[in-house]
Amino acid sequence: MKIGFTIGKFAPLHKGHQYLIEKGLKEMDKFYVIIYETKVTEISIEIRANWIKQMYPDVNIIYAKNPPSQYGLDEESVKIQTDYLKQMVKGIQVTHFYNSELYGKFVARDLGVKEIQVDRKREKFPISGTEIREGVKNKENFLEEIVYKDLK
Repeated sequence: MKIGFTIGKFAPLHKGHQYLIEKGLKEMDKFYVIIYETKVTEISIEIRANWIKQMYPDVNIIYAKNPPSQYGLDEESVKIQTDYLKQMVKGIQVTHFYNSELYGKFVARDLGVKEIQVDRKREKFPISGTEIREGVKNKENFLEEIVYKDLK
């Protein structure tokens, strides 16, 4: 059985995230989305999870509460993050990690799964959550209505 997962803040959920989730759902027998608690947005983890649940009822949601604050691509930071992720997927026989970030290869390596890179250069959907958080004006086309209404 092929079991994939992805991680993110989904702050907010945008078309790039959706593309990645849809690819995972299409290619895997089971797909998990790990949603990180974060201080970069006032929108709760529950609301962000609800966006995903409404659009993708077949996705399995895992809430990543109290994640480590240390980030980076150095070995110490990578170990801290991947050890946390190992706890998040404990008991789930994940086989694939879907992502569009540089850290993807480390997550895949440390969890012993296959990495699936999705639109890393953001050519299909040239947007990021950071860009949207800086101002939603003129970025509505990257957001579904259920997300956009929560950002107004």
